[in-house]
Amino acid sequence: MTDRKAQLAANLAQVEERITSACTAVGRKREEVTLIVVTKTYPASDMRMLHELGVRHVAENRDQDAAPKATACADLSLTWHFVGQLQTNKVRSVTSYADVVQSVDRIKLVTALSAAAVRAERELGCLIQVALDAESGERGERGGVAPDGIEELAAAVDAAEGLRLDGLMTVAPLAGPFAGRQRAAFDRLMEFATRLRAGHPAATMVSAGMSADLEDAVAAGATHVRVGTAVLGVRPGLG
Repeated sequence: MTDRKAQLAANLAQVEERITSACTAVGRKREEVTLIVVTKTYPASDMRMLHELGVRHVAENRDQDAAPKATACADLSLTWHFVGQLQTNKVRSVTSYADVVQSVDRIKLVTALSAAAVRAERELGCLIQVALDAESGERGERGGVAPDGIEELAAAVDAAEGLRLDGLMTVAPLAGPFAGRQRAAFDRLMEFATRLRAGHPAATMVSAGMSADLEDAVAAGATHVRVGTAVLGVRPGLG
């Protein structure tokens, strides 16, 4: 085993232990939580090693990083999540490799994703990204729709050809009443997720939590956690 693969294996084991412990603490089964490894800025070679170590869900937040890696790893059984803010001019590219887009935050994007999915003859899973700071009018720079816009977007995704409404996603806000209160933020997201499932029973996915706060997300009920640094290490500068 190479030094890099051994490092990734050790990091993955630590993250696994954290998720398992977090599940045990609140009476959840480990299999209720899916680990998504966020591989931004890291090479396709790392993704291959991660796959060998059992990782099956990976995420990227920039198309220019994701597209070449998806091509290089096309032979692997990976589920690709796009988690960054998505401009409509990147939609066709992202739709060519992503299985799930977690950052759906506006009707215009729904329309573009639907057209691209139909063109590519693919079904694309969609999560509505919720900006929890928008409730207090202190919206940060992380994207997302205000909570009062969730249902309109959900209906649009549900009605769009080529798209599948999978659930909700959030990033713990840096502004507003939930700043520094990750558990409270994720509990709030779960409230919205419960309401969403009332009208859209298949939208069961809740993506929340990253390296620093995955325990809070698991405790709140997240079904997916997005972990980068804790698995891959501190990222190189984006330049």
